[in-house]
Amino acid sequence: MRTATRFFPAVIIAVLVSVSHAVYAQERITISYSSVDAPNANWYIAENKRLYQKYGADVDLVFISSSTTNVAAVIAGSVKLGNISGGALANAVVGGASLVAVGSFINTLPYELVVHESIKSAQALKGKSLGISRVGSSSDVAARVFLKALGLEPDKDVSILQVGGSPERAAAFRTGRIAGFASPPGTAELTKGMPYRVLISMASMQKRFPFPYVCVTTTKSYLTTNRQTIKRIMMALIDATHFFKTQKEESKRIFAKYSRQDNEAYLEGGYEGNVKLFERTPYVTREGMDIQVKEALSRKPGVSIKSDDFIDESLIVELEKEGFIDRIYKQ
Repeated sequence: MRTATRFFPAVIIAVLVSVSHAVYAQERITISYSSVDAPNANWYIAENKRLYQKYGADVDLVFISSSTTNVAAVIAGSVKLGNISGGALANAVVGGASLVAVGSFINTLPYELVVHESIKSAQALKGKSLGISRVGSSSDVAARVFLKALGLEPDKDVSILQVGGSPERAAAFRTGRIAGFASPPGTAELTKGMPYRVLISMASMQKRFPFPYVCVTTTKSYLTTNRQTIKRIMMALIDATHFFKTQKEESKRIFAKYSRQDNEAYLEGGYEGNVKLFERTPYVTREGMDIQVKEALSRKPGVSIKSDDFIDESLIVELEKEGFIDRIYKQ
């Protein structure tokens, strides 16, 4: 009898666990991140540390270079949730896409303008080329912000070339194809001995440029029908952000794995240049999105769109009211 008494509670526990797993069982969905650089680290830290599974989200995380390509994937439905910059998002929505941002983990451009060591002034950049990933990407926005801050006219005084991700920009810089490039901190270390200087950085500007840099984006229809799935993914990303902020060395090891770089200066620069920028509570900067909407509308006369038309932070509000974020940061 004692054996049976012990047996039945064990069966009950096993059944409850099984039911619990069934409740959280989800259709496997594909989500994407747009860069291997440190500002996107919470996406792949969540995968590496199995945080998506921890919160009951069954996801397949894929890398799709650049926000503009991610926009196309989310619109097509091959990706249900993507990491898209505010500039690319605003352009897509103004163009008619039914997309919505549910949060933003970094609300400024963590960028610097790296140029050849011989370029010691803004005037010395005239007639030369800067490298970006793609037109409409964060690196494109950053390059244009930097040039205007230096008193230069993008495309007129300085050419802007699509080159690829940060490693590709560093390679193009080494070969002399471009005279400089906009990139997150640390990327200059990938130039492998090519003499360079940082001509200007967001950190050196008098006022930090407001920009929703890492927006968690989906379609409006998917948010309507899959709120709980998206909420679980947001929980994983918030947890991963806390991990990045508090576990430096392991975060750098994961960063090295996904970026496929072992350059310590690059890893250290990427970590230190971004750790303070990650938002504890990932609301979207309205000021920054308003700037991107205005820019996008300037190319689409007759269209009327406001930031609030494609930002829905209700899941963040729920998580904050439920005390989830406070619990994560008290660990």
